[in-house]
Amino acid sequence: MMSDVEFMKRALDLAKERKGLTHPNPTVGCVIVKDGQIVGEGYHERAGMPHAEVVALQQAGEMARGATLYVTLEPCTHYARTPPCT
Repeated sequence: MMSDVEFMKRALDLAKERKGLTHPNPTVGCVIVKDGQIVGEGYHERAGMPHAEVVALQQAGEMARGATLYVTLEPCTHYARTPPCT
């Protein structure tokens, strides 16, 4: 089974895939884990597109309930081009 550190590393790797492509937003990766298995993952593709958390939650669907979310940046709480993640 993967460790917390390995799941976080996967989230960081996802963020790196978009390095330099999300300006003015930061690059963000997200992994959702349930019972030791990745059930959803995502990254912020570019400004104006859904955030990494939203992409991962959509992929995980109902499996996200009771799961652990690993994300490389705290979820936003303000309105801009996209609504807040929280």
